[in-house]
Amino acid sequence: MNEFIQNTQHGYDTVAHDYAEKFKDEMDYKPFDRDCLDRLAHEVGDLGPICDLGCGPGQLARYLHRQGVQTLGVDLSPQMVAEATRLNPEIHFHQGNMLALPDADNSWAGIAAFYCIIHIPRGQIAGALHEMKRVLKPGGVLLLTFHIGTEITHLDEWYEKPVNLDFAFYQPTEMGNWLKETGFEILETLVREPNPEVEYPSRRAYLFVRKPSTR
Repeated sequence: MNEFIQNTQHGYDTVAHDYAEKFKDEMDYKPFDRDCLDRLAHEVGDLGPICDLGCGPGQLARYLHRQGVQTLGVDLSPQMVAEATRLNPEIHFHQGNMLALPDADNSWAGIAAFYCIIHIPRGQIAGALHEMKRVLKPGGVLLLTFHIGTEITHLDEWYEKPVNLDFAFYQPTEMGNWLKETGFEILETLVREPNPEVEYPSRRAYLFVRKPSTR
């Protein structure tokens, strides 16, 4: 297992309960995110399930489920999967590494990947995007979000617990180029300002991209 994967899994295992308690209801106060999830569900239609990738405590999956969308969640951290299952017993969650997902080709109609890409080093972004494309059905849609910037933020402590986590920021143009190189069609790129009262004060990018349909 790659060192950054080990560090990320261990870090989120360590803070899983504290993180879940903080973020489990965040969709309640993020209308822009809700609108984006609604659009993802509309784009996908009845093609199949939407995966909350890097699901954390499952707040995105819960929102989609409440809108009548078939959904599931995947997270690297077994402890976070346990928290998501505890909070949302009606939804299936399982453990998975986004560089080598356990799911079959063409499994999902949509992916909501909110900030999970921020733990992937630049040199391995292509591998993560290829995995997302692999598990998407032809015509499926990925909604990918991340912090905008060029820096890497490091945490040695989180929720008063020791961790070793890096958070990478990206530019929408560079991420868009990686997505196009992977074979995705860019549908739209959205940018929003942060709400410092409830989240980290960084600008956010939301990219809607589609896996081409087979001809």
